[in-house]
Amino acid sequence: QVQLVESGGGLVQAGGSLRLTCAASGRTFSNYVMGWFRQAPGKEREFVATITWNGGSTYYADSVKGRFTISRDNAKTTVYLQMNSLKAEDTAVYYCAASGGGLYPPRKYEYWGQGTQVTVSS
Repeated sequence: QVQLVESGGGLVQAGGSLRLTCAASGRTFSNYVMGWFRQAPGKEREFVATITWNGGSTYYADSVKGRFTISRDNAKTTVYLQMNSLKAEDTAVYYCAASGGGLYPPRKYEYWGQGTQVTVSS
């Protein structure tokens, strides 16, 4: 089992920045590909970003490319999402997820956090 706890969400004005943090515990963190997803009200959950086991490769949704940066610190068993130039359409609950299937990009993520709310006012 892997436990994931997100933090860092909040209310920010358009154009501002936030950094989300996901603290992991349980099994060996470096064995997992990590990802961030989000779900806006009335919409399906969507992929935001993912990062490989050692952080050497990242991949982003087109909607956040150039504005968001995913990173990880395996020593601290933590993954981050730095969000800059935020827009109203970035408003959503953001979820951290872990995939231990050995594939990149993953076919599925087995473990999920509880989510953290990000609200961007225009």
